[in-house]
Amino acid sequence: MSNVKASPHPLVAHKLSFLRQKDTEPKKFRELVREIAALLAYEATADLEIMPRQVQTPLAEMQGWELREKIGLVPILRAGLGMVEGIWELMPSAEVWHIGLYRDEHTLKPVQYYNKLPIEPTVQMSLILDPMLATGGSAVATVDILKKWGVKKIKFVGLIGAPEGIHALQTAHPDVPIHLAAIDDHLNERGYIVPGLGDAGDRQFGTG
Repeated sequence: MSNVKASPHPLVAHKLSFLRQKDTEPKKFRELVREIAALLAYEATADLEIMPRQVQTPLAEMQGWELREKIGLVPILRAGLGMVEGIWELMPSAEVWHIGLYRDEHTLKPVQYYNKLPIEPTVQMSLILDPMLATGGSAVATVDILKKWGVKKIKFVGLIGAPEGIHALQTAHPDVPIHLAAIDDHLNERGYIVPGLGDAGDRQFGTG
C-alpha cells in the first residue's frame, strides 16, 4: 500500500473522533468535514510544482514562487460536496467539477447520473473528493472518467477508507495516490465501512 497515506497528524485524529460520534449534529459534522478535508489537502499537495515569481516586498524585491499547475477539485456527489470549501480556502483558484454517482444498493456498483466536464481538460491535476472509500466503485469510475478526459495527475482524498475499497482503487489505478484520515477494518454486508461513521451524505445534510 505504498501509494496509500493515512494522515499521522494529531489534529486529524482529534477531529475525526468527533466526526465519528453518532450524536454529532449535522452543522458540527459539516464543519469537521471541511476542516479535515483542508488538513488532508495540505498533505496531498505537498508535491505540487511551483515556478519562480518576482515579488516586491515593502523593503526589497525578491524571488517568490507560484503554483505551476492548475488544480481541479472533483467532488463525487453528494457527499464529496462538503469537502470542497475547506480545500477551496487553501486554493481559491482551483476549478470545481462535479461528478454525480450513486451506489446501487443491490449490486453495490456505481451508477453515473451527472457529468458536465468540458471536451478538453482545463486542469493539470485533479483531486477526487469523497469522504468514504468503501467498495471503491465510485472512485474507480471517477478516475476512469478523468483519465478519459485527459487529466495526467490524479489523487484521491477521502476521510475514511476500507481495505476493500483501497484494494479496488489500487488494482484498477495503481498510479493514483490515496490520501485518507484513517483506514478502518472492513465493510459490512451492506457495503458500509466498519467502524466508519455511517452515511456521510445523510449526516452532512441531515437526511438520515
